[in-house]
Amino acid sequence: MPKPYRDSIFFVLAGGLAVLLGFCRLLAAEPPVTPATAQKLGKLDSPDHKFIRLVRDSHGDPQAMETAIVRYVPAKDGDRPGLSVDLVGAVHVAEKSYYDQLNKAFEKYDSLLFELVADKNTVPKAGRRSGSPVSAIQVAMKNFLDLDFQLDDVDYTKRNFVHADMSPDEMAKSMAERGESIWSMMLRMMAAGMAQQSGASNNSDLDLIMALFDKNRAIQMKRFMADQMESMDGVMLALEGPKGSTLISARNQAALKVLADQIKSGKKTLAIFYGAGHLSDMEKHLIADFGLKRADERWLEAWNLRLPAK
Repeated sequence: MPKPYRDSIFFVLAGGLAVLLGFCRLLAAEPPVTPATAQKLGKLDSPDHKFIRLVRDSHGDPQAMETAIVRYVPAKDGDRPGLSVDLVGAVHVAEKSYYDQLNKAFEKYDSLLFELVADKNTVPKAGRRSGSPVSAIQVAMKNFLDLDFQLDDVDYTKRNFVHADMSPDEMAKSMAERGESIWSMMLRMMAAGMAQQSGASNNSDLDLIMALFDKNRAIQMKRFMADQMESMDGVMLALEGPKGSTLISARNQAALKVLADQIKSGKKTLAIFYGAGHLSDMEKHLIADFGLKRADERWLEAWNLRLPAK
């Protein structure tokens, strides 16, 4: 693709990113949650726990965006010996090395439950595109940020992979029953953002412009976006609303039903591979409904945010 044409696409895409990230930025102003409030909300055991984080050096400069693999085991000693469930946080565009690590990690599970709004027996194939607007945005994002696409690099053909999501018809039905639409979700996010305090100074607009014109544009844009993504919990809470949402809670319930069936069938080592924004809600249900507790966690580098050596 000729460079002038490619650059024009980049700047059009950046405009769209600026709009989307504006919603995230408004929600990122959410006041801090105290431990007592977090426990009342039933969100997490620890209010400080996240499934996605930004790693900085001693000067405060971003070095990497990481996602978590968190293990849960039975809370009662002697209950269901050998059972473990891992929540594997995912970002849909990332470094190839990140997906290589995930592919290796996935080999050890009896069952690896994955997200994909598709018919039950669908197996994603590398290079195949759905033609949907979401797919087009993801492909554009990977090109814009110089990253790889999850569906290209994760091997979904392995025998231990189990589809654990809604079908398109189930999702459409759930949204209709809840009176949801893409526009209603956007309005909910806007309303939540407007309710936040906006007094704090924020240089995000200037940061975005500077990132676009930086000689290391891909890395600077990744730094900008990673900073926004670290506040993902606020965005997810806004989407959920008081009665939950199809996008998060209903799809999570579909995945957890598959998890229950897999455990009942005798599987011992299991994992749920879902977008990191889903996992706070899933953790709540693993603790409350499955009688599990958090045992340990490890982190994988999804985005390299280090600038080249001068």
